[in-house]
Amino acid sequence: MRCYSCGKLSFSVVCKACQETLFVPTLKTRKVGTLDVISFYRYETIEGLLLTKHKPEGWRIYRTLGKMVFTPFMREFAENDAGRVYVIGIDENVKSGYSHVAQLTRAAKAPECIPLHGVLRARNRVNYSGKSLQFRLKNPRYFVYTGEEGIDAILVDDIVTTGTTLQEAQKVLAAHRVNVLFALTLADVES
Repeated sequence: MRCYSCGKLSFSVVCKACQETLFVPTLKTRKVGTLDVISFYRYETIEGLLLTKHKPEGWRIYRTLGKMVFTPFMREFAENDAGRVYVIGIDENVKSGYSHVAQLTRAAKAPECIPLHGVLRARNRVNYSGKSLQFRLKNPRYFVYTGEEGIDAILVDDIVTTGTTLQEAQKVLAAHRVNVLFALTLADVES
């Protein structure tokens, strides 16, 4: 196969050279309400890769991005944390044959960090892409949580824009006694 970025032959969808030069993560933590949101890239840096989520090759790209940044981050987190933590993907709905958020949630698996797939679902499927904060506030996701209660968790999503989705998810989880430690996203639109 060829590297999605440079076009050279590669065993991975993003070759080692591009991973080491073009896609070096720069962690950023942003406070959204009471939630710390950790992002690995500026949106502009990986926009082309993020937009593949609606294409057949997107599952490979999201799986690779997850392995590049979520897997090492969560392994380090697990080494420094003493207890069991669950990883909850935001709205892991299958589109184009797979769920891009589920790929990221799966990549966040580490010792004592257990993914809970499909337990936080939105009843409102309106598309937020390119929409204003006012539109997002008028059209909440109406999340439903069906997972374990009384646990510590980390939220996972692909992009943080305004943070309204993450805040709504945190609020729903809090009603089920789920303590959200922080959120992980691939990219942050705000830079």
